Amino acid sequence: MKKFLITLLKIGLSVALIAYLVWDATRGNGQSNVFENLRDQPKHWGSLAAAWLACAAAVCLTLIRWWYLVRALGLPFRIQDGFRIGFLGYLFNLAPMGIVGGDLLKAVMLAHEHPQHRAKAVASVAVDRLIGLYMLFVVASVAILITGLCEVPVGEIRLICKATFLLTAVGALAIMMLLTPGFTEGRLTGALGRLPRIGPAIESLIEAVRLYRRQPHVLLAAAAMSVGVHSLFATGIYLIARGLPGDVLSLGTHFVVSPLSAAGGVLPLPMGPFEFVLEFLYVHMPGQVTIAKGQGLVVALVYRLICVLIAMVGVCYYLGSRREVAEVMHEAEVESGEWRVESGEWRV
Repeated sequence: MKKFLITLLKIGLSVALIAYLVWDATRGNGQSNVFENLRDQPKHWGSLAAAWLACAAAVCLTLIRWWYLVRALGLPFRIQDGFRIGFLGYLFNLAPMGIVGGDLLKAVMLAHEHPQHRAKAVASVAVDRLIGLYMLFVVASVAILITGLCEVPVGEIRLICKATFLLTAVGALAIMMLLTPGFTEGRLTGALGRLPRIGPAIESLIEAVRLYRRQPHVLLAAAAMSVGVHSLFATGIYLIARGLPGDVLSLGTHFVVSPLSAAGGVLPLPMGPFEFVLEFLYVHMPGQVTIAKGQGLVVALVYRLICVLIAMVGVCYYLGSRREVAEVMHEAEVESGEWRVESGEWRV
């Protein structure tokens, strides 16, 4: 009952946030709003098709990154199995079913097929998410420096730039500490593992890093693939904006707004945070064009639709292996307290 109420609360918060963004976009001075323009003005279907291709390529590269991390641990894991399990995880991330999120499903399915390597299955998923999340801020920081956004006279944007630089630096320091043998094997690690609530998750993350610490080339390759993933997503969102009516921010600016919006999507809500951050950045980003209120929301909603179309591949895999997925879901629900993958709704 408690899990049902938590799920219901998450859905309620998502609906309320989207409803507020729609209301804020439609109120105004009697002029046509972005939704009316979307209905009445011509769309550039070629750009929208290219956006789908870019986002689909980003998802595929994400799955290749995870497959590569699994193979680096010595598991006999075929690329087709990586796509099969990965697309199922992508589907469950997009439309969470029960308490089973996409990352948890991937870890349990991998462990189900390789029961003697359960710890490695969890480690591959945890490190995959960690690298993907951190590289969001790296890509955004580089884009900020290249575009010169940190020098604009807009207070909100300068604050966001400083926060991005700070999180990138803190993340780099944390990764360096995790890769240091003395840190991951000392008393401090044991103390962190005993912290209430977050302790088990920290302990599992440290255990995961230990498995990869002697393979820095693997981590660097996964980070490079993450740059490709985030670049493709940024390009996809830019192409979505080009395909819709209204003014468009530059491609370089999208390399800032896309990663930061995706980082907002880490919050455990089905929808809302990503849309809110993208809308805020669209409205406040300086440039030669003025973006209408609600334009970022429309772009985000079309992006969500493209994600649904990509997830149809996961539906095909699901229909072809419903019995196996049902068994794994039951196993995940029974053992959810033991699995340390707390971020089943991350989309990075």
